[in-house]
Amino acid sequence: MNTALHLTITTPSSVLIDRDDVVSVRTEDESGGFGILPDHADLLTVLPASVVRWRGSDHTEHYCVVDGGVFSVTDGRHVALACRQGTVGDDLVQLETEVAAMHAAETDLARRARTEQTRLHARAVRQLMRYLRPGHTAGMPPGGLRNGDAAPSTDDGSAA
Repeated sequence: MNTALHLTITTPSSVLIDRDDVVSVRTEDESGGFGILPDHADLLTVLPASVVRWRGSDHTEHYCVVDGGVFSVTDGRHVALACRQGTVGDDLVQLETEVAAMHAAETDLARRARTEQTRLHARAVRQLMRYLRPGHTAGMPPGGLRNGDAAPSTDDGSAA
């Protein structure tokens, strides 16, 4: 009988947790919460955004908030979670504050991206409207030639 689990939690860019002294793991999938102890049967499931809890050999509880991922148990000892993003902590209240701040920053970043996208779209529409304005000659700047501007040339070298 194995006495400890090897827990690995990874994101595409980093390893959040890699411990081999884990006594138990608790998390939840779409069917509900479940626990993992040494010698657990092999398991593969998809986790929604949730909190993964585990106890080390010192019986201290640790947490990782994940935004979903693939959770597996192999050989009754190896527990792995591959997630897109996760935050690790030992204090659930502090972790909740960090996750709320991270969520607010992501929301602000998305808002800024939408604002910039709207600004660029409006600029492109204005450019098209100037180009399509009645009286606009192809190859001429909007509003025609200004003093000192040269007329665009045609393929045969003559002025348009």
